[in-house]
Amino acid sequence: MSQPARVLEGADVRRLLRHVRDHRHATRNQAMVLLSFKAGLRAGEIAGLEWPMILRPDGQLDRHISVARQIAKNGSARRVPVHPDLKVALLRLHMAQARPRNGAVIQSERGTNMRPQSVVNWFRATYADLGLAGCSSHSGRRTFITRSARLLARTGGSLRDVQELAGHRSLTTTERYIEGDRDAQRKLVRLV
Repeated sequence: MSQPARVLEGADVRRLLRHVRDHRHATRNQAMVLLSFKAGLRAGEIAGLEWPMILRPDGQLDRHISVARQIAKNGSARRVPVHPDLKVALLRLHMAQARPRNGAVIQSERGTNMRPQSVVNWFRATYADLGLAGCSSHSGRRTFITRSARLLARTGGSLRDVQELAGHRSLTTTERYIEGDRDAQRKLVRLV
């Protein structure tokens, strides 16, 4: 059985964002990283994302990403609030693409949707460039779910909220994504 995708620390995510900023298609690539780490999107969802899924009818960026059932795994459509860092990246990308109302958000060099496998390959190559072992295109999603679960106590939310953000049908699936925190476990045991 293969190991689950590695959950990255904040410093590694910042390093990843600095790395892609210095390469071709920097605006697109920063948006891809943030769609994974700040919205928890799968590679297929990143590849299939269209501008109408993130724009309001007036053409302005919406406060939510509407992950349509046709791009979501198992047809599990959902709405994910747009993180402030992701909002900046999407606004830059929208401007770089001349403010389209339709079409692919994440485009290939030919101006069409990237294929899901191309997104997977891009993440694999980028992690390899950085020497981040154990990472895959699912690392951002797993990091998003783990961090969301750890921050629940601050928000008054429940694990059900994380499940809905992830688009999982089963709470047990969400639980499998969450990586434990040994420091938190030690602190918890000391408090018992």
